[in-house]
Amino acid sequence: MNGQAMPGASAVRGRRAGTRRGRVATALVAGVLMTVVTACGGGGGDSADGGKGDGKGGEKPAEAVAQETAASVAVVRIAPEDGADEVATSGGLRIGAENGKLTEVVVEDSKGNAVDGEISADGATWEPAHHLAASTRYKVHAVAKDKDGRASAKDIAFTTLTPKNTFIGHFTPEDGAKVGVGMPVSFNFTRGITDPAAVVKAIEVTADPPVEIRHKWHGNDRLDFRPEQYWKPGTKVSVKLNLNGVEGRPGVYGRQAKTFRFTVGRSQVSTVDAKAHTMEVVRDGKLLKKLPITAGAPETTTYNGQMVITEKYEVTRMNGETVGFGDEYDIKDVPHAMRLSTSGTFVHGNYWASASTFGSDNVSHGCVGLRDVRGGGDGSQPAAWFFERSMIGDVVVVKNSKDKKIQWHNGLNAWNLPWAEWEK
Repeated sequence: MNGQAMPGASAVRGRRAGTRRGRVATALVAGVLMTVVTACGGGGGDSADGGKGDGKGGEKPAEAVAQETAASVAVVRIAPEDGADEVATSGGLRIGAENGKLTEVVVEDSKGNAVDGEISADGATWEPAHHLAASTRYKVHAVAKDKDGRASAKDIAFTTLTPKNTFIGHFTPEDGAKVGVGMPVSFNFTRGITDPAAVVKAIEVTADPPVEIRHKWHGNDRLDFRPEQYWKPGTKVSVKLNLNGVEGRPGVYGRQAKTFRFTVGRSQVSTVDAKAHTMEVVRDGKLLKKLPITAGAPETTTYNGQMVITEKYEVTRMNGETVGFGDEYDIKDVPHAMRLSTSGTFVHGNYWASASTFGSDNVSHGCVGLRDVRGGGDGSQPAAWFFERSMIGDVVVVKNSKDKKIQWHNGLNAWNLPWAEWEK
């Protein structure tokens, strides 16, 4: 502004008025350039150290910049390798970190279902909560951080093995069933199990209202679950099977992944007194009826103990040859029969014994007999009355018989084994 700028100003005045916008733009650019120059100058001349900056208001020290931009020294290790096939369902997936700690691990199948797992307290490893499913593709995303907080990540995908040999568990009761208070949860496996712990871990039995539930193996192919006492009426039981991928025996894998549920109905416990020849039917703590019965004859006595109704037949055939009695009997039309044991104990209608037998004498081959008519068509008969008021899972207790207590695995009679002998 010392007069040297005047010729330039005269030239501007010679243009159209519209070119004033050009002067404004020029002034804005000049202002921006001045700002840039000021910023690059560090805010006020050279510093005392020759312009290198003091790490406070000026440039960061070179060491700090290098540390921020350096790669993490943490390394994520994952087995198997990316793209691997035929990976074992148990022990095949291993995730760890070196020179750092794991901070995030996500394992999902192709449908987006996450695999639960836990990072160890020291951050060195991650372990899945359970086995993986067979014939399934999984994706893994894992992140580890070094001591300076710098992250390193790794992503892989792999597919688990396809089993050549498999097993399933046939279960009782059925999905959606309504049962009596004595019904345990029972599995019969199609192959003998040599790793029972792995199978038990893959089965979850829960109840609402909650109650402690324990399990017990019989041999290597049967597994039962029960609470300490009979279920409370109205209890809702859920059974989750995660057997898909479980190696139950070498080279043999489970293939079930499902949940089934059942509901406990009213409480009915009927007590047979073999000596008194009677059966008292108690519903929800109240006596419904006292019925005359005939139990096992002296040479073919009825088992004592708590037995659970597992099958009901309006009419069925009973042949002595199937239960070790040879040709002693073969009755093709036994009415109102309800099974109490695998070995052939039933409570059923009896039309062939005289009416005076019931309530006074024991004449059966081990079953509990109630008076009935041939064909079972008379609903007023004791056998018909009891049949109509019974459901699968109801309990029939036999006492005062000159026989031993029935074994817990002979039928679904888990209540005959002491609670202390059931495993948590």
